Amino acid sequence: MVERPPSTTREANYIFTSTQDWFSFNEDRWRSLFSLVTSATPRALEIGSWEGRSAVFLLTELCARGGSLTCIDHFDLQQTAAGRERHKKVMHNLALTDKPFRVMEGFSVPMLMDLLKEEMAVAEPGFDWIYIDGSHEADDTLLDAELAWRLARKGAVVIFDDYRWDKEPEDSDHHPKRGVDAFMTLHANQYNVISGPDEYQMILQKTSEMRIGFLVEGVVSSETSIYNDLHLVFTIDSTYAMPAAVAIQSIIDHTKGRITFYIVDVGLSPADNTRLQHLADPSPDVTMVFLRLPEDDPLGSMGATWAKIAMIPKTVLPVERVLYLDADVLVRADLRPLWETDLGGRPIGATADVGYPLGHPGVERGPYFNAGVLLLDLAKVRALLPELVEACTKRAGSPHEDQDALNDVFRGKWCPLDLKWNAQGLGTYANSEHADRAAMDLTTMKADPVVVHFTGPVSPGMAEVLNPYVQPYTAKPWGYAGAPGHPFAAHWWTALGKTEWQGYRDSEAHSEYCRQQLEAAVNAGSEAFYRRVGRSGA
Repeated sequence: MVERPPSTTREANYIFTSTQDWFSFNEDRWRSLFSLVTSATPRALEIGSWEGRSAVFLLTELCARGGSLTCIDHFDLQQTAAGRERHKKVMHNLALTDKPFRVMEGFSVPMLMDLLKEEMAVAEPGFDWIYIDGSHEADDTLLDAELAWRLARKGAVVIFDDYRWDKEPEDSDHHPKRGVDAFMTLHANQYNVISGPDEYQMILQKTSEMRIGFLVEGVVSSETSIYNDLHLVFTIDSTYAMPAAVAIQSIIDHTKGRITFYIVDVGLSPADNTRLQHLADPSPDVTMVFLRLPEDDPLGSMGATWAKIAMIPKTVLPVERVLYLDADVLVRADLRPLWETDLGGRPIGATADVGYPLGHPGVERGPYFNAGVLLLDLAKVRALLPELVEACTKRAGSPHEDQDALNDVFRGKWCPLDLKWNAQGLGTYANSEHADRAAMDLTTMKADPVVVHFTGPVSPGMAEVLNPYVQPYTAKPWGYAGAPGHPFAAHWWTALGKTEWQGYRDSEAHSEYCRQQLEAAVNAGSEAFYRRVGRSGA
């Protein structure tokens, strides 16, 4: 028996079997969810279409003003009369909507894999609405959910049918609920549950970023993939825990996709660890991993500066590619384009040092990079580790220590990066005339820097502050002098307000810290003055 809804001539031509209406009772509930879809041209995906009732509803209502629908159904692989008849009805019914649609004929897993490959090659991949109704088997449902989740955009509505199906026990292998529950456990904290406890369907809204997460020949490069996790590393002790929190928070605010932060702990307190860990807690796409250097590593005992070299062995960092950042940075945009940089076979990517673009008197003259932002191909860097350790031994006590050692080893072997990825000396020495700096292109760094690097001391000495030829002097925002002349100092304090150090600027602890640092600068400056004139400060 065929039901023909009579409301309009077009609707009267739909071909649906009246005894197989397992959808219409969902229409009002689905309409109440349409406001969650923010795209003006929503893309919908349906796994299991039967005769197309839900598909027609999505095309005529969700996609009434634009959008499209992709349907996946095997139609018995056209091997049975019933399957061929359902396919005929679906194609007939969807065509009547005059809306864009696509029917993929095949079992869901291979069809979803094909769809994933296709979506990786388009400019704006993913779907805003996903309906999963392909099978009652728990394992089938789990597989469909996992692959469809990769295709779901952040904010997408994902609906599982038959969650309260009563034909099998809910804990049975042959009930979809068991598969849905397994999926929800695996992806806990990546969605909000929209449906009520007694609703027949399980309805989720995705809160995490879309991550397709497959390598496909012809779509990604051999060196790195835009779908890989982003691995970032900091080497910090307690004195830099607070600025590291600013750096991490600013990265989370601006960088999309999966991020793993590796924190090489060279002297953090338990309270520091807890505060830093809390930065990652709200986001399911962010992981924080704390690492310790081997106790017998001589570089590890030399402090956070040298730890960027001590961290290189695979026994410390369990990855092959990593982006190292100094803790005194502020990130203003997505870091993924930097992460995707092709190093051209070279072991590291870095930016020229704005203060000493051709080096300083203590190193061989030539292109000289700043070590505050380093994109490292660790497989290649590790091959040079013995040379690095030897260079570190020689450079202990040199003007720029680890940076000098890195330049010694990687001279002529580093990939120059745009200065927007490591904007140094903004508002201070970057504006000063210097023969070595004259040939540098500072345009992008000054116009719209992505990584702002607060170079210079935390609290400058008296000589630097009083030197009339170097003004404004360099300093970091949280020191006693602030960062005078720096265009992003206020932005740093705003970012700090999003961390568990919020309120620090107006606290007694900050006032006391600044007082002590100022007093230390005055005392050191006075002693230096008295030594110069040959008198005792006493």
